[in-house]
Amino acid sequence: MNEPDFLTLSGVGVTFADTGEEVLRDIGLTVPGGSFVAVVGRSGVGKSTMLRVIGGLLRPTRGEVRLQGGDPLESAAPIGIVFQRDNLMPWRTVAENVRLPLEVGRGAEERGSGGAGENGDGLSRASRAVEQVNEALALVGLAGYGASYPAQLSGGMAQRVAIARALVHRPALLLLDEPFGALDALTREHMAQELLGIWQAHPVTVLMVTHSITEAVLLADEVLVMNDRPGRITDRITIDLPRPRSLEIETAAEFQGYVGAIRRAIRE
Repeated sequence: MNEPDFLTLSGVGVTFADTGEEVLRDIGLTVPGGSFVAVVGRSGVGKSTMLRVIGGLLRPTRGEVRLQGGDPLESAAPIGIVFQRDNLMPWRTVAENVRLPLEVGRGAEERGSGGAGENGDGLSRASRAVEQVNEALALVGLAGYGASYPAQLSGGMAQRVAIARALVHRPALLLLDEPFGALDALTREHMAQELLGIWQAHPVTVLMVTHSITEAVLLADEVLVMNDRPGRITDRITIDLPRPRSLEIETAAEFQGYVGAIRRAIRE
């Protein structure tokens, strides 16, 4: 995937209708296919709102979003989304939680075709779904945990299930909204390493909101800095560090130079 204009935002603004508050103003952005982009900024500048607009969960008041040239809600490119909380359904097993996007997609497909009875195609779809779930769990290091329930998992494992759920339908775009924010520092570092491995094994365009500057530099090809209220992108900093990256790179002077530049770009 090397589309230079895989994802574009043009003059995007958001004003909440109920309060009249302007949250985003004149967001312009182009994200190449296959890249890893991190978004940082102080709380309240609209980072999560921008992610929801890109994912089609919130319509912009002004401007437009294009995913592979079309509306994200109508695009053939699937979108995976992971939030800070894993939002797993406690009554469903790990495998059943991961399978949920496939069930939603199948339901929409069957409604569009007037219903698909139990036939060979239905059975083959079910077999493919089992295979996709198993592949997604293996990708996040949870092969063999399909029959477990969320209550039996650690916080880090539950978040890996959420990532597997977002990847199971093989999205072209993965949106991560502070996915490790609820984890302790050591688990967060481990999950950042896991995410790098997943991204390298499963090429996908990633846009990730994080409050951790070091996490952004470790993971991303480019860091977007948002400031002000209404929020806008004020700085774009390319991270020119070799890959693959490990936690040891954080002690390098060049790494710390990027951290300092991003910290200075985030205004009071």
